Amino acid sequence: MALSIVTEPIVQVVDLVKQVISPEQELTILDGVSLSIEKGDSVAIVGVSGSGKSTLLGLMAGLDLPSSGVARLQGVDLSSIDEDGRAQLRARHVGFVFQNFQLLPGLTALENVMLPMELVGLSEGRDAALNVLDRVGLSHRLRHYPSQLSGGEQQRVAIARAFVINPSLLLADEPTGNLDKKTGKRIADLLFALNAERGTTLVLVTHDEELGSRCTRRLELEGGKLLPQGT
Repeated sequence: MALSIVTEPIVQVVDLVKQVISPEQELTILDGVSLSIEKGDSVAIVGVSGSGKSTLLGLMAGLDLPSSGVARLQGVDLSSIDEDGRAQLRARHVGFVFQNFQLLPGLTALENVMLPMELVGLSEGRDAALNVLDRVGLSHRLRHYPSQLSGGEQQRVAIARAFVINPSLLLADEPTGNLDKKTGKRIADLLFALNAERGTTLVLVTHDEELGSRCTRRLELEGGKLLPQGT
């Protein structure tokens, strides 16, 4: 009889609660959210503004800690390790793509993409960066600074930077939100192509229903709560 191999979810959150104190009141941003995401999944997190989508993304990566509940990344309880430990875990396993690109203005496209490799001390950073910039169609823009690139080109640099470490998990917060429809579709095509080629788990926060429909799973937040599947 063949033995079944049980693998740990790449992301698991259990009864996650996030509250913040404002001068007027205590606000509950996330309220008892539980979910698991397996390796290779592509997941869309959708919901209206203020529903907790970006907060959930940050908690998955250990950029913030929950008020209560558990968030695990690669099987590690993120509350059980210190800030340096969480940063090291992210550097090894997580890539980010943000709506506003978050490129460093004083670095060229090549230098921006090389940065994650340098932060984890990998010596082959230049070759890896050149390879992924070629893959996103920007080998002719290596020495250009962000201010010299279009919005779509800046987002492609951000995607190259996210994929250069071959992350286990890629988190994208409104990755097409600042782009026109045609450019947004090209960026989405690129994300899903790299997801398929490299087996990277992809988690998208998006308002774009068309983009969300391309994912294998759709999770909807409303008022900080995860709606039942199929709602």
